[in-house]
Amino acid sequence: MRAVLLAGGRGTRLRPYTTIIPKPLVPVGEHPIMEHIVRRLHASGVRHVDVCLGHLGELIQTYFSQAVSLPSDLELAWHWEREPLGTAGALRVVPGLEETFLAMNGDILTTLDYGDLVRFHREREATLTVAMHARRVEIDLGVIESDDGLVTGYREKPSLDYDVSMGIYVYEPRSLEHVPNRPFQFPELVLALLEAGECVAAYRSAAEWYDVGTFDELERATQALEKHPRAFGA
Repeated sequence: MRAVLLAGGRGTRLRPYTTIIPKPLVPVGEHPIMEHIVRRLHASGVRHVDVCLGHLGELIQTYFSQAVSLPSDLELAWHWEREPLGTAGALRVVPGLEETFLAMNGDILTTLDYGDLVRFHREREATLTVAMHARRVEIDLGVIESDDGLVTGYREKPSLDYDVSMGIYVYEPRSLEHVPNRPFQFPELVLALLEAGECVAAYRSAAEWYDVGTFDELERATQALEKHPRAFGA
């Protein structure tokens, strides 16, 4: 199995850290988040990882080339975005994507079973599968329902439940036919595939999942890793 890591973002929500180091090298525990990702992908059977680089990408390449020892049967390949291409457009810089492959953001700590995700994708005969996670959003305000200037309902500080993307996907190569040669975001790809009548599957997961893009999530991910290191492959 082959995987693509999207590691070209600027990580603006983690400034000032990300003014000097790229977000995939922000440490969770004793190692960068991307090292946790790569090692867990390898443990799941992935032997080739393509990394899409942009902001401060030289530091990522240097770290994995010189500062860390990875399994000898794991190959990392580096691909450069000369301009930001978006979460789907970045796949255009990766050559040879001719079989089913995983793609994921380079800032995710999770216990997701990648093998089960791929099996689900194949069972559904999907063109694209999105891993999703239940997330509750707390609204710290009173929410008013109204019609024609009259109040019809009032909910004080309600909670809203959503299924959100985990930033982890399974692609069939034909999905890339819908990615134009310009900056293109993943939500645009999903809509393009649906419009074309392609099957886009949704894989619901209860695995632990942390999108390490904010200081709060970074702290939660660090605590989870320290508490259950084996669950994350550490």
